[in-house]
Amino acid sequence: MVENWTKEFIIQRLLAITLLAVLFVLCFQVVQFFIVPAIWAAILAYVTFPIYTFFHEKVRFSSNFSAAIMTVGITLLIGIPLVIGVFILQQEALSLITGLVHRIRVGYLDVPESIKQLPVIGQPIKDMLWQINKNPENALEAVRTWVQSHLYYGKVALDVVASSLAKLGMALMTLFFFYRDGINLIRQVRQALRNIIGNRIDGYIDSVGMTTRAVVYGIGLTALAQALLAGIGYYFADAPSPILFTIVTFIVALIPFGTPFAWGGMAIWLLSQGHTVEGIGLGLWGILVISWVDNLIRPIVISGATKIPFIIIFIGVLGGLTAFGFVGLFIGPVVLAIGLAVWREWISQHKNDIFSPKEEVVLVETGGRQTALQNDLKATKRFDTKIDNETNP
Repeated sequence: MVENWTKEFIIQRLLAITLLAVLFVLCFQVVQFFIVPAIWAAILAYVTFPIYTFFHEKVRFSSNFSAAIMTVGITLLIGIPLVIGVFILQQEALSLITGLVHRIRVGYLDVPESIKQLPVIGQPIKDMLWQINKNPENALEAVRTWVQSHLYYGKVALDVVASSLAKLGMALMTLFFFYRDGINLIRQVRQALRNIIGNRIDGYIDSVGMTTRAVVYGIGLTALAQALLAGIGYYFADAPSPILFTIVTFIVALIPFGTPFAWGGMAIWLLSQGHTVEGIGLGLWGILVISWVDNLIRPIVISGATKIPFIIIFIGVLGGLTAFGFVGLFIGPVVLAIGLAVWREWISQHKNDIFSPKEEVVLVETGGRQTALQNDLKATKRFDTKIDNETNP
């Protein structure tokens, strides 16, 4: 009877686990597209939640109205620069293509002399320019043929843009509910994890919160400061479209050590166009001013707030970017922060075993052996005394 009941119990458990696994897979398939937007929304909500708390508790707006204010504010903060950047990019791209086509038609497509004098690639560039200027119509026809043969990549690019905009819209819509119901959601998640792991989950969640806020502030403030300083350099160096390149610099600056590729590329372009003073000046401005922002703000804000070595944050940012895409900039450091918290907790629990000096261990072992030997001698003496007493009453 017990054997049959055990088999039925095992079968029920297996069926329950199988159904839960199938349910988990199906749920993942349904929400897979919304995972990344939800993560972005969670990051934005957590970082800006004190502002929501101000509206809800200090100003005493309702939760719905406070969440609506925050959602509209974040939408404008992201949407306005995005629309301006797309508009400027469209104008610049149209102007560049129009000017390039005009130069090809009149047979006057050229590059700076410094590029023509480059080793290895200088002569092929000269030959290509000569062929294009010799027969402009054939060159334009070749360009049209190449574009038509690669229209598929344009469709892929449009699909990526449309998917990114859809994810952005989902993130902003989810942001409203994270503001309104975020506290209850965190309580439920904390209790669920506490049921599985125990009370130690509170320390892990606190570590996640501190790391997320520090990384967002550190990366965001550093990128913003570097972009503004680079924009000042672009303006005084008379670079083309300084606003557009300031926005591009901000995006590139979110990646550690990516900013030099922005202002460095612009400095090289200015030098290639014959603007030697402006190019050298922008390069010095980038080395002496812009780069120091990255060296000062990012380590102070991130490592100072989290008590985590900056190298861990750096590896987390780059590794997360490689593994999860752009959102990995924030996921990577959080994952490593949890791992470091688990490691520190394990070390703290076993520090007496790990960090005890060898000499103390030897002394303890030696003392233990000596005590055991003394006890054996005492027992032997007691036994001998007892025998003697029995033998000689």
